Amino acid sequence: MIPLDPALAGIHDLRDLAPRGELRARAPLAPLTSWRAGGVADWLFRPADRDDLAHLLAALAQRAPDLPITFLGLGSNVLIRDGGIAGLVVHLQGVLAERERLEGDRVFLGGGLACAQAARFCAREGLVGAEFLAGIPGTVGGALQMNAGAWGGETWPLVESVEVIDRAGRRSTRAPDAFRVGYRRVQGGDPGERLWFTGATLRLSPGDPEAGTRRIRELLRERSAKQPLGQPSCGSVFRNPKGDHAARLIEAAGLKGLRSGKAEVSAVHANFITHDGTARAADIERLIDTVRNTVEQRFGVRLEPEVRILGRFTDPGEDGEGEA
Repeated sequence: MIPLDPALAGIHDLRDLAPRGELRARAPLAPLTSWRAGGVADWLFRPADRDDLAHLLAALAQRAPDLPITFLGLGSNVLIRDGGIAGLVVHLQGVLAERERLEGDRVFLGGGLACAQAARFCAREGLVGAEFLAGIPGTVGGALQMNAGAWGGETWPLVESVEVIDRAGRRSTRAPDAFRVGYRRVQGGDPGERLWFTGATLRLSPGDPEAGTRRIRELLRERSAKQPLGQPSCGSVFRNPKGDHAARLIEAAGLKGLRSGKAEVSAVHANFITHDGTARAADIERLIDTVRNTVEQRFGVRLEPEVRILGRFTDPGEDGEGEA
């Protein structure tokens, strides 16, 4: 049995659901994100496999249907507030990480597979079209969730079908036309239905394995030269507005180097916010708000965050009630 932290008083006790994977109470989330900031999860679950995930979700649908559930992959496109995340966080990094060559020019990629690993696998199989995935610092599930893209490529044009799981643990396979896909945005399912992506079948094109691998190396060298990869960040903070680039607007507003606490608008790439490893999530969020408001005041353009901001401002385990 997992020792229950006294700070979890009043929060659903999940210990007796006995999943085969790892279930921890009051688990730190900052080490699981590329920004290395933020609070704890009330409960953190790393499933053993798809069946284990489905079992726990089905049990929660009966036991605690209102318990918040959040899926987390590599944590590269999220800011978790200092108060942490209420309810259950399902951590898929390294889980559901299958990669399988299918008949023809198709592959199946698990939702927990890192995008860089997916790109390299496809290239080795002599399939081209997925090289851009090497520049996405997240999982396949995260790329599906936001139609991630880089270097002119996007995730969903490659999708033949997706594998999803709902809040009750029911699994299904769906076609792309079940979803409304746009720039860094994906919506779908029936009204009120909550779905998470656990895998996808992609259709690619035949090509030369050595050329595909060489192209990935070229793209990664370009990324390394233009982005501040040595410091904690989430990648690009804001979506590019139509016909323009967020980084250009931020730099034109004179915001490179702007600081809030330990967080800083990168001097290397203006659409990155970095820190030295000691920033609080509140520092980063204040800087996001300042950049957004300043650009709007200067240019009349309202930048939309690409990063997802999750969680409570304060921890209910501390003084105060906490809020999202």
